[in-house]
Amino acid sequence: VKSINRAAEQLQQIIPQARIGIAHGQMAERDLERVMANFYHKRYNILVCTTIIETGIDIPSANTILIHRADKFGLAQLHQLRGRVGRSHHQAYAYLLIPSHSRMSRDALKRIEAIQAASTLGAGFTLASNDLEIRGAGELLGDEQSGHMHKIGFTLYTEMLEEAVSSIKAGKTPSPLLETDKAIDISLRIPALIPETYLPDVHTRLIMYKRISSSRDNYELEDLQIETIDRFGLLPEPLKLLFRVTWLKLKAQTFGIKKIEANSKSGRIEFLPQTQLDPLSLVQLIQEDPQHYKLTSGNQLQFHHGSEQASAKLDFINQLLDNLKLIEQKAA
Repeated sequence: VKSINRAAEQLQQIIPQARIGIAHGQMAERDLERVMANFYHKRYNILVCTTIIETGIDIPSANTILIHRADKFGLAQLHQLRGRVGRSHHQAYAYLLIPSHSRMSRDALKRIEAIQAASTLGAGFTLASNDLEIRGAGELLGDEQSGHMHKIGFTLYTEMLEEAVSSIKAGKTPSPLLETDKAIDISLRIPALIPETYLPDVHTRLIMYKRISSSRDNYELEDLQIETIDRFGLLPEPLKLLFRVTWLKLKAQTFGIKKIEANSKSGRIEFLPQTQLDPLSLVQLIQEDPQHYKLTSGNQLQFHHGSEQASAKLDFINQLLDNLKLIEQKAA
């Protein structure tokens, strides 16, 4: 508001023939109504204003909007402001004025990219998804309305809740392993992700992450992998690793595993206290290969894989789980 008159004066110098009006929230109600009415009836052909026009303004003849310092606005605000023009048959234009990328925050860049990409029908939903990814959903059961959850993700929570409700409806007691079955923590220090260069659209990446994490077995995961190649091309290495890590999670669920961690040379597997795995199977695994395996306190199996390569690390852990399964089958 402090600089709005100066901005209008600068515009008047650049375009002397322009009829310029000024509108902001600190004006008297009657003055504000008069300015807006004059703009509506085309007595002004340029309106310099604050975000007061964000909602509730319908001027069909307005076909161009310039948003100064668009990097300072949220996605919802930018979407609303952009919607102030193009409300009739006229071709509309929205120009976002921003500083150099080096002066903008990472989140601001993401917002600008998202608003640029979302220009089709249904863009509001796409922007809402992008906003959720950028800001975070906040605390589901708390008072924080933004930021990313640290203890439990929203998707996992809804899956847990859905499964618990289904169990109760079926007259069963919800499983105490409900949370941990799905919440296996795998930290292998490898780049397992969907590269932005492979799927530039944020919304498409979000959907793909959701579909990968929701795969119930190896067959679903393989079908999704084939579909991804068919739609978007050959998988880059980080995405191949993401599919492999997801398959590892599915495999680990059958053993009652809580956590798998690995660094460049070694790692550990932490089992749930109520795991169905026979402790004798772990003892036999260690006896067969004591150089690579060691049982530590607190239901943990330590292993030495000796490789910094992501693929070799995954191969070793996969083989470890296969060996455990084989020992279990022989014991049965």
